Amino acid sequence: MTDRKSEIAANLAKVEGRIAAACAAAGRGRDEVTLIVVTKTYPASDVRILSGLGVRHVAENKDQDAAPKAAACADLPLTWHFVGQLQTNKVRSVVGYADFVQSVDRPRLVTALSREAVRAGREIGCLIQVALDAGEGGRGERGGVAPGDVAELADLVAGSEGLRLGGLMTVAPLTGEYAGHERAAFGRLMDLSTDLRRTRPAANMVSAGMSADLEQAVAAGATHVRVGSAVLGVRPGLG
Repeated sequence: MTDRKSEIAANLAKVEGRIAAACAAAGRGRDEVTLIVVTKTYPASDVRILSGLGVRHVAENKDQDAAPKAAACADLPLTWHFVGQLQTNKVRSVVGYADFVQSVDRPRLVTALSREAVRAGREIGCLIQVALDAGEGGRGERGGVAPGDVAELADLVAGSEGLRLGGLMTVAPLTGEYAGHERAAFGRLMDLSTDLRRTRPAANMVSAGMSADLEQAVAAGATHVRVGSAVLGVRPGLG
């Protein structure tokens, strides 16, 4: 086993242990939470190591990095999630490899995703990104729609050809009433998910929690956690 593979395997085991412990504390089964490893800034070789270690879900946030990496790993049994703010001029490329776009936050993006999904003959899972720091009708500092705008955008996704409404996603906000209160933030997302599933029962994905706060997300009921640095290490140039 190479040094890098050993490092990733050890980190992955620690994260798996954290998720398992969080599930046990919340009275949930470990199979209720899917780990998505965020591979942004890391090379395709790391993605191959992760796949060899049993990881099946990976995420990227920039198309210019993700597209060549996904192409280099096209032979692997992976589900690719796009989690960054997505400009419409990148949609055609992203639809070529992403199985899920977790950052859907405006009607124009929905229209573009639908058009390109149909053109490519693909079905793209879409999560509505919720900005818990946004005022009504506004967008969050890191993208996303205000809670009051979720239902309208969800209806648009659900009615768009080539798209499948998967559920909701959020990032713990840095400003506003939920800043520093991750558990409350994720609890609010779960309330919104409950509301959504009353009319869209299949939209049951709740993506929340990262390296620092995955336990709070699992406690709140998240179905997917997005973990990068805890598995792959501190990103180059970021610390």
